[in-house]
Amino acid sequence: MSKTILLTGATDGIGLITAEKLINLGHHVLIHGRNPEKLNTVKGKLAVSNSGSVESFQADLSNFSEVEKLATEITEKYQHLDVLINNAGVYKTDSPLTNNNLDVRFVVNTLAPYLLTKQLLPLMDNTGRVINLSSAAQESVDLDVMAGKRQLKEQFSAYGQSKLAITMWSKHLAYSLGDSGPAILTVNPGSLLASKMVKEGFGVEGKDINIGADILVRTGLSDEFSQASGEYFDNDIGELSQPHPDALDTGKCKGLVLAMEDLLESLEIHL
Repeated sequence: MSKTILLTGATDGIGLITAEKLINLGHHVLIHGRNPEKLNTVKGKLAVSNSGSVESFQADLSNFSEVEKLATEITEKYQHLDVLINNAGVYKTDSPLTNNNLDVRFVVNTLAPYLLTKQLLPLMDNTGRVINLSSAAQESVDLDVMAGKRQLKEQFSAYGQSKLAITMWSKHLAYSLGDSGPAILTVNPGSLLASKMVKEGFGVEGKDINIGADILVRTGLSDEFSQASGEYFDNDIGELSQPHPDALDTGKCKGLVLAMEDLLESLEIHL
């Protein structure tokens, strides 16, 4: 049966390959991208598939007002969403701060997915699924850095903290929703895959990108993960695994979510 799937960061890398696979499986895929010209080009290429269908939505996820606009556009057009894949991410950048003076890694990799997920939850039921992109690179989160009170000069550390943060809020939200909401999983799609992020950040070609796309399709659709809400899948070892110890500490996870919500509230962003 065809599902309606929102996939962020779908104009290149793992996101683009995942979109192709989902459309070829016959699903209706809502692709998101930041650059409108690139998004339209990708939509045109994906639309040639006779199996599924594609629709495009443009938003800069480093801007919270555009995240809210994206959620509003989807909510106004659709009454039901089956799967949300929060794939968009930032690692190396020449512009590490947003217009709110926040680290762009935390905004795009952690806070924007949280805001988008919370605002789209009314469209999802307990048959749905939220797949959040984590990473093998996970570092303990400095809440002052996330709140923009202190900056990190080392980009890899900012990235690693943002990826642990999305793992932590995913676990907290999964447990908070229980059986009433969609299953929420975090996925390390595989280390050093052949994505633009890896090439720019590490200067290597990387491994077959299909490794990452295949696991996003599988975790998003397969019944084997229907009861795995709150879990972390490590594709480097090919199984559900333990994330960083901080993500197993319910108190730290709750504290992170409260800090995130306080930050968003201070920016007059309502969940």
